[in-house]
Amino acid sequence: MKTRPPYKIVLTGPESTGKSSTSRELALALDTVWVPEYAREYLSRLGRPYQEEDLERIARGQLESEDQRAAHAADILICDTDLYVIKIWSEYKYGRCSPWILEQIALRSYDLYLLGYPDMAWEEDPLREHPDPKDREILFQYYLDHMVHSGVPFQVLRGSPDQRLAQAMAAIRRQAIIP
Repeated sequence: MKTRPPYKIVLTGPESTGKSSTSRELALALDTVWVPEYAREYLSRLGRPYQEEDLERIARGQLESEDQRAAHAADILICDTDLYVIKIWSEYKYGRCSPWILEQIALRSYDLYLLGYPDMAWEEDPLREHPDPKDREILFQYYLDHMVHSGVPFQVLRGSPDQRLAQAMAAIRRQAIIP
């Protein structure tokens, strides 16, 4: 029987910064449960360009997936994104964010954020929208500002995929999540 909910570790940041691959590798290295980014599943079957109202549906799907997988995680849950990604995306694209999403952000807590820096090469993907390095840097600054002002523990991940994984593992050890 669990004595506490699992530690929740979130990978966050702009597009094409290694969130999905790093979160998958981290879950494998820690032999734990991984929550993929629900937006990919949702958008790949949408059949049309997404609209602002789709963001709340994506947020609901992400939380549902997180809750389902948390029930099967022993000590650590690795999340490839959280609702803050949707908030930043919504504000960047539409200039606002759903009050429901903001409410859910306030209700959820995570133990560690791993923030991907946009120093990786852009990988083309039909679901990605901002290949311009200036946009990626602007978005990174939004994430960094959130991390700094929210007071949550975080680590910026830079470099190659192997370097990012090593930095993530070191941050997890510093937080005493693993020995």
